[in-house]
Amino acid sequence: MSNRQSFNGAQDFSVSQSFSDQQNTRVQDSQQDLHGTRRTGRKHRSFGTITPVQKIFRYVLLAFVLFITIGPFLWQLSTSLKGPAEDIYTGTLSFIPSDPTINNYTRVLDAIPVLKYIVNSLIVAAFAVGGNVFFSTIAGFAIARLRWRGRKFLLGLILATLILPAEATIVSQFVTIRDLGLADTLLGVALPGMVAALNILLMYNAFRMVPEEIDQAAVMDGANAWQRLIHVGLPSVRGTIAVVAIFSFIGAWDDFLWPLIVLTTPDNFTLTIGLQYLSGTFSNDQRLIAAGTMIAFIPIAIFFAALQRYFFRGVEEGGVKG
Repeated sequence: MSNRQSFNGAQDFSVSQSFSDQQNTRVQDSQQDLHGTRRTGRKHRSFGTITPVQKIFRYVLLAFVLFITIGPFLWQLSTSLKGPAEDIYTGTLSFIPSDPTINNYTRVLDAIPVLKYIVNSLIVAAFAVGGNVFFSTIAGFAIARLRWRGRKFLLGLILATLILPAEATIVSQFVTIRDLGLADTLLGVALPGMVAALNILLMYNAFRMVPEEIDQAAVMDGANAWQRLIHVGLPSVRGTIAVVAIFSFIGAWDDFLWPLIVLTTPDNFTLTIGLQYLSGTFSNDQRLIAAGTMIAFIPIAIFFAALQRYFFRGVEEGGVKG
């Protein structure tokens, strides 16, 4: 009897000891999970969570960048709308005109043939955009997709031209344009800018990102180089083409030095050259100069708004296409 009781007691003790061990194991596991969760939380806060101080710093930095980039434009816009009785040189910054008027814009239209200059600038920009889109596209496709001797050497030469400043070749450009009989013409202004090395590299990189399997499939189907370019390459690089078009338009529209060298007849002036009349005739009235600047900005804004959807797609390009 005593032996049976002893056996039962030992069995009860072993059961209770096992239960106690299980409880201890669960407690330890829960503590480990808790510590692990805390460690994971610390890691998550370290790498993924923004502290309030970091968030405030980011907003302050964004506000500063916004002010130095948008601030001068808003100041020009505000100046162009201020009346003659308002002091634009006051030390107190005020972006909102106290007496807004559009009289400055009408005076600019009366002072210089703005519409004529805008048409001249649009002609030059159209040549620049068309030339860059066409020549950069076929050059980028030929270097990226076609196999021919010397293409790597040519790519190196194009890269080398990027380090040359434009002023280093401007004399040779003028002599070439003059010998071609294109001096004092809009075509002479547009011709040197109809293809740019940077745009060729942009198109080369865009075509290089298209999977080669798609090209090989087109070759297996019997497509030649032009068919591969039109039906395979172009649908995949439309965003980059929009980027090239916008950069070319802005570059041709804002160019001042080259039209100033080539053009001598006032009727052929582009808008950037024509606006200099405002600086000479109304050198003391910054309101008119600001109004002329805003007029020059409007076509760029319209062109960018028309292509902005493709522009942002082109900036994001670089992944797999097709």
